[in-house]
Amino acid sequence: MSKILAVDDDKAVLALIKNILEKDGHIVTNISDPSMVLKQQLGEFQLILLDVMMNEIDGFTLCKDIRSKVDCPILFLTAKSMENDIMYGFRVGADDYILKPFGSGELRARINAHLRRENRQKRNVIYLGNIQFNLSGKEITIHDKKVSLTKSEYEICEFLVCNRGQVFSKERIYEAIFGFDGESEYSVVVEHIKNIRAKFSKFKVSPIETVWGIGYKWI
Repeated sequence: MSKILAVDDDKAVLALIKNILEKDGHIVTNISDPSMVLKQQLGEFQLILLDVMMNEIDGFTLCKDIRSKVDCPILFLTAKSMENDIMYGFRVGADDYILKPFGSGELRARINAHLRRENRQKRNVIYLGNIQFNLSGKEITIHDKKVSLTKSEYEICEFLVCNRGQVFSKERIYEAIFGFDGESEYSVVVEHIKNIRAKFSKFKVSPIETVWGIGYKWI
């Protein structure tokens, strides 16, 4: 199951896409107004479908606007088959094209092929608004400025962001970071999160939410 964003000003096409992809268990968010795309939490999507020919904002422009914010596959939906259009789409950040009209089998096959590839290859960078996670470098930047975190603080952030939206108790976070044989008390997680929040507050962001009586989540 993956979260997929579909953007097309034709609501009938969006309904068709949603109906096809939800049969494979995917969660599909449809947007018919392209100006609303940048208001989404784009980092939560595993794949984005963009129609090329939209009235207010064309797919090429929208792709350029969001490519720096996401590293998931972006696929264009287009009736255009001219080679220069396809090459331009790749230059602005597209990963693939699906030509209209498309069949349900082709759409499902192409989407699932890209999702399988993503699952095989660990993503190196996660973008969440102005917060950027460099997974290979174990580094977080906000507004392009590095956040000075200890190893444990970073690992707590990475665990929460890779499971974004899920709530974890301090005991579960402790076990994920330090293991079942860790020598510290579970309360160390509370102190680490307090320090993380203090460091993030300098950038005027507060992505870790306390769910009272349960634990913490990355919003």
